[in-house]
Amino acid sequence: MKHLILTLAAVGAAASLTACGKKEATTANGAAPPATASAAPASEAGAMPMAADAKMAKSTGTVTAVGADSVTIDHAPIPEANWPAMTMSFKASPDLAKSVKVGDKVAFDLKLDGSAGEITAIQKQ
Repeated sequence: MKHLILTLAAVGAAASLTACGKKEATTANGAAPPATASAAPASEAGAMPMAADAKMAKSTGTVTAVGADSVTIDHAPIPEANWPAMTMSFKASPDLAKSVKVGDKVAFDLKLDGSAGEITAIQKQ
């Protein structure tokens, strides 16, 4: 009986360790996958860094309001987000917000996040 209990305890311990162990991700050839960067460097002055997998979009429009960290734009349709033409407020870095004023015609780049967008670059036209 003692032998049976010890055997069952050993099997249970081994099963526990196997279930708790973590397997590292590997590629098809068994090597560890390359590390991915969480953000890419900004490509121009005042641009905000992006996540490598962020969905991007471009549009044009007219600035209707400027806040400390936002810009409201009456913009053209943005197919990448499935948005029709409308007036919308977008988050923007303070430097980007300061670079435009109400009435400016602009072209802008967005990082899309669900139903929101963040301006990553903006240029007066």
